[in-house]
Amino acid sequence: MERDAALLIVDLQNDFCPGGALPVWEGDKIVAPLNRAIAVFRREGLPILASRDWHPVVTRHFKEYGGIWPAHCVRNTPGARFHPDLHLPSDVTIITKGNDPEEDSYSAFDGTTADGLLLAKFLKARGIEKLYLGGLATDYCVKATALAGLMLGKKVAILLDAIAGVDLTPGESAQALEAMRRGGGVLIRAGEL
Repeated sequence: MERDAALLIVDLQNDFCPGGALPVWEGDKIVAPLNRAIAVFRREGLPILASRDWHPVVTRHFKEYGGIWPAHCVRNTPGARFHPDLHLPSDVTIITKGNDPEEDSYSAFDGTTADGLLLAKFLKARGIEKLYLGGLATDYCVKATALAGLMLGKKVAILLDAIAGVDLTPGESAQALEAMRRGGGVLIRAGEL
């Protein structure tokens, strides 16, 4: 494993899993491969980050206020919590996004750490040049995060067995994977770590 690598888990929150407000079909099936990836990164002493949607009650992101999505991942609610079976370490770096009521903030690069540092600045300060991505959803936040990272010159590997998509329009997840691959992303499986 590269010493300048980090694992970034995108939005594996209760509201995006079965039973949540905006569930991704079989979104909970990616928990096991992500736990395996977490174990590898912990063993190697490499950073683990987790992004989360952290929406206010009133935001233009929600259908009720002009957006396209039902209310989900409202800050400090059970739906906004990470999936209970995800084994995040105590020193995980949380990247909070979606907390501006005027912005959609799909990419984790729109988010900040607890001390207000944008993700790009956090990575630069720690010399992180490669991101291994898993999480939800392939065709929205995973895609936006991967493409933003690639545009910033980061190497990005997408863990195929650790992502799941919404597919509002059939085939959107496959198109998202192709866009990430064309943008320079590498498609691998968590088992290959």
